[in-house]
Amino acid sequence: MVIKPWQGRFEKSAHREVEKYTESLSFDRVLYKYDILGSIAHCKMLAECGIISHEEASEIVGALGEIQREIERGEFVFDPAFEDIHMAIEHRLIQKIGDVGGKLHTARSRNDQVCLDLRLYLRDVILSIREHILEVIRILTDLAEKHVEDVLPGYTHLQHAQPVSLGHHLMAYCEMFARDDERFRDCFTRVNVLPLGSAALAGTTFPIDMEWTARYLGFDRVTRNSMDAVSDRDFAVEFLGCSAITAMHLSRLAEELVLWSSSEFGFLEMSDAFCTGSSIMPQKKNPDVAELMRGKAGRIYGNLVTLLTVLKGLPLTYNRDLQEDKEPVFDTASTIINSLRILTMLLPEISFRTDRMAKVLEDGWLLATELADYLVCKGVPFRKAHHTVGQIVKYAIESGKKLTGLSVEELRKFHKSFEEDVKEVMDVKAAVSRRTSIGGTAFSRVREAIEEVRRELTIRKEDLIGLRSKIPSEWGEVVNE
Repeated sequence: MVIKPWQGRFEKSAHREVEKYTESLSFDRVLYKYDILGSIAHCKMLAECGIISHEEASEIVGALGEIQREIERGEFVFDPAFEDIHMAIEHRLIQKIGDVGGKLHTARSRNDQVCLDLRLYLRDVILSIREHILEVIRILTDLAEKHVEDVLPGYTHLQHAQPVSLGHHLMAYCEMFARDDERFRDCFTRVNVLPLGSAALAGTTFPIDMEWTARYLGFDRVTRNSMDAVSDRDFAVEFLGCSAITAMHLSRLAEELVLWSSSEFGFLEMSDAFCTGSSIMPQKKNPDVAELMRGKAGRIYGNLVTLLTVLKGLPLTYNRDLQEDKEPVFDTASTIINSLRILTMLLPEISFRTDRMAKVLEDGWLLATELADYLVCKGVPFRKAHHTVGQIVKYAIESGKKLTGLSVEELRKFHKSFEEDVKEVMDVKAAVSRRTSIGGTAFSRVREAIEEVRRELTIRKEDLIGLRSKIPSEWGEVVNE
């Protein structure tokens, strides 16, 4: 029978069904590295402060290193009776070195311990997500450079609007993912705060040094209020929120991949390696990977709502409801990382059907705005120009003609300002090239945007390297130092 840490207060052992209902070891075992790292830091701090001896600390740290290796070799027994990863590791520690192992929990509680583990975990997850986001941006930028002068219809309301550079279209997603990177970078600053030392809720009477622990673990600062520290999950909610926005961007991109690969659009071809077939229709090539990427956004949204709902009615400080924070976080972390990772594999395997895009542009309807702008340049008020071109479009449709097929004489029936030079504006690539406003689709602007994003990528990668250098990166080195 497993002796619970609080057993001294109770006459009866926990009911088996209660143990099954309350355990979290089945999913929080993913935190084992972080629990061991946090315990090593805490142990060394206790020794530095004279709360335990350096000899005892050395024995504890050595045993923790052995436990980590047992887990990684698959030799560790994860008994649900121990409830969570923290108790399981502590039990094994005491089993290995006796009462000395029981000194590790001095000046801490599971309340601040679990907060620490989750923050350590999320630090690594955020850095991993940022790495994948930056790789997605790099790939999109390379694709954009390749397709700067390929033109396709731009859409509003999913209707043909104006011609745009395919490179410009792809760079729009670079902007989305760049904002995602910034959000995760900002989230990291609020994750990277040390709660260990807050104990159960009121702090501790032992002369601990939280700043020492923070420096050892690479935290930027320590929490300022012990009650908030053990009950705070804002950092986890923020992580889920950042992930939900990224998932939305992934879903929007996936939606266009699905649409563009359809027969109706035919703008791209996805590699067979990222598609599946039908069990009944031999001709089918289904964009399942993109569809799943789109679908997983809902799952990530659900995780965000789950944690917000768990937190909304909790009084200070720690409540067992908070055990429900981990599965939404773990699921979102793995889902968003896997989606980003698969996207970095899928994008380079896409073939854009630029010939099909050019064919769609031939009807000339997307140049209607060019006609309106032409009239404005001749001194016609824009609203009048807009109305005039609308009449021209109606006439062309009823006559079975394209805008580009109308003669100057026909155009002059609607306004006397049309002259021979109107033919110069009725060209798709010329129309794209003229849109030179900042952020516009002109080929020159797209090339500028590509270079700017690449410069930013260098800065973002350097920032990522800097953050990684400040926190423990090799678990084995930390355990065995």
